[in-house]
Amino acid sequence: MGVAVSAMTRKREAPMPADRLAGERVDHRFKALPPDAEGLTVGALAAERRSLFTGGFTTPVLALSAESVEHNLALLETYSERHGLAFAPHGKTSMSPQLFARQLERGAWGITAAVPHQARVYRAFGVGRIFLANELVDAAALRWLASELNRDPDFRFLCYVDSVRGVELMDEALRAAGATRPVEVVVELGAGEGARTGARTEAECAAIADAVAAVPTLRLTGVAGYEGEVPGADGDSVRAWLRRLVALAAEFDRSDRFDGTGEIVISAGGSAWFDAVADVFAEIPVLSRPVLKLLRSGAYISHDDGHYRHLTPFNRVPEEGSLQPAFRLWAQVVSRPSAGQAFVNAGKRDAAYDLDLPEAQVVRDGRTGEIRPAAGVTVTGLSDQHGWLTTTPEANLEVGDWVGMGLSHPCTSFDKWQLIPLVEADGTVTDFIRTFF
Repeated sequence: MGVAVSAMTRKREAPMPADRLAGERVDHRFKALPPDAEGLTVGALAAERRSLFTGGFTTPVLALSAESVEHNLALLETYSERHGLAFAPHGKTSMSPQLFARQLERGAWGITAAVPHQARVYRAFGVGRIFLANELVDAAALRWLASELNRDPDFRFLCYVDSVRGVELMDEALRAAGATRPVEVVVELGAGEGARTGARTEAECAAIADAVAAVPTLRLTGVAGYEGEVPGADGDSVRAWLRRLVALAAEFDRSDRFDGTGEIVISAGGSAWFDAVADVFAEIPVLSRPVLKLLRSGAYISHDDGHYRHLTPFNRVPEEGSLQPAFRLWAQVVSRPSAGQAFVNAGKRDAAYDLDLPEAQVVRDGRTGEIRPAAGVTVTGLSDQHGWLTTTPEANLEVGDWVGMGLSHPCTSFDKWQLIPLVEADGTVTDFIRTFF
């Protein structure tokens, strides 16, 4: 006993190779890119620094603010360092190797995944540490994992276990695959009755830990969970669950269940309660080994103009900074059938709509190019390829105008676009963000 909780002294990962993304050819696969750019490489098109508005891009087109992405990356880097947290942002948000590289350059410990496909994308672009926030019981995926671990002694992989049966399935598949290195696992504590995954009681967690100890293919490294699933979540209930998680780790440590691991991993943290995670993880007692306090928030990189704008912890702790929404979806008015109604050419195939509808923010005048606030314009519905707008007389909207809209929920915004222009404040496109969903 007596080992202090470890600070954020992790070596920063080197950027991953993105040159092969820059070498990809521009063609019909990618929405909104200039037709006259067909045949250019993505890197060559980015080097032309075209205007999003006058450079031949077709509508609808999703743009990602270069300045806001940089601001958000810097903010979570300093926030994590200030609170002594390691950071493995959830990559499911963007599924973009270029953004993973920038997160790793900004001090991220690794990248979190949800499913095996995501982990395979990460490995294809050189991510050296992956935290899979799910129990992995797919035999084919476990064969691939065993191969990766056997092939690369520097690759580190952790995943949840939340059942004795899951331990049995993992052990069976890993043995059959000839795994030579044990897979590191963390017991998932469920957030309560009616929540999502995870063992519901400490007794169940202990039984799972004992099952892990009984097989040679797994190594118990820590405990984890997702506080965003606490039923009726508020500051008190979330902190109470996080204290249960910390207490579980302390009990496992007292009972020598972490024998064989060099550090104890305690992980939580979505994008709505990371302030509570920081508060409670600051209370982690001294354990027998250094503690890796691992935060997994992912939506921060683009933030949004809806769901996370309302939920972000920075609303509660404004002195720590604020995130900036980075997405803007531009669509063109293609029909103005009445004084109170207009239609743009972006719909469910282009915009996130699972949590909130897009928010009309600005209008770019089709005649002059002037950009003005979208006064009197409201998005009231989406069809597959149309956005329904309700307008008041002050809208002054006509066919040909472009409407810039803010989006809600980054995870279902990124996944509708394979190549997203990265745009500076004046409309200059400086790069293209490739996604792999």
